[in-house]
Amino acid sequence: MADRSIALIPARGGSKRIPKKNIKNFHGKPLMAYSIEKALESKLFERVIVSTDDETIAAVAENYGAEVLMRPAELADDYTGTAAVTEHALEVYPGYDFVCTLYPTAPLLQTRYLIEGYEKLKSSDAVYAFSATSMPFPIQRTFRLTEEGRCEMFMPEHYATRSQDLEEAYQDAGQFYWKKVGVESDQILFGKDSVPIILPRYLVQDIDTLEDWKRAEVMYKVLQDLES
Repeated sequence: MADRSIALIPARGGSKRIPKKNIKNFHGKPLMAYSIEKALESKLFERVIVSTDDETIAAVAENYGAEVLMRPAELADDYTGTAAVTEHALEVYPGYDFVCTLYPTAPLLQTRYLIEGYEKLKSSDAVYAFSATSMPFPIQRTFRLTEEGRCEMFMPEHYATRSQDLEEAYQDAGQFYWKKVGVESDQILFGKDSVPIILPRYLVQDIDTLEDWKRAEVMYKVLQDLES
């Protein structure tokens, strides 16, 4: 019997820093439409579900081909984590072998990396596979600001170390998170039970502020120009 996969896109209403962020127009389409379209395009999923508490978001999701799961009030506040929303969807739609949680704020998402995540997770003994990218600057050379507004290095022993001699570091790219359903792990996501799918930095941009939004729009346009 073939493995069964489901995609879950959590898209709560009530974004404060960017009002109606999930459905705000991004190069001609609601922002979350990109994640829905890439999930459908990948042909990996029996179902592409948008979990929301907002009727307008629900209508947009259906318009772009996703199914909608209206979440209960206890999963619709500012403190509910993505894991709880994903587990709720799996309770409503049981019987799947793999679940992929896709963020609705990932217009740079590429289908090939979704497929790579699935294939690498399926062929390994890992529990998770998720999008990641390299840090743009050595973390060993970073510093904090003190209460006096001065500098204090996190790792002062590396002040004079050449960048090329420092170990490369990686970060969560915030696009997708695959998991084997029913397989538990005592590790955090950034641990030994996870396979990171490394994306180039030009395909990664968090969208939390208006500055992030503008940068993402520029990045998307440049990519489209290069492909045309």
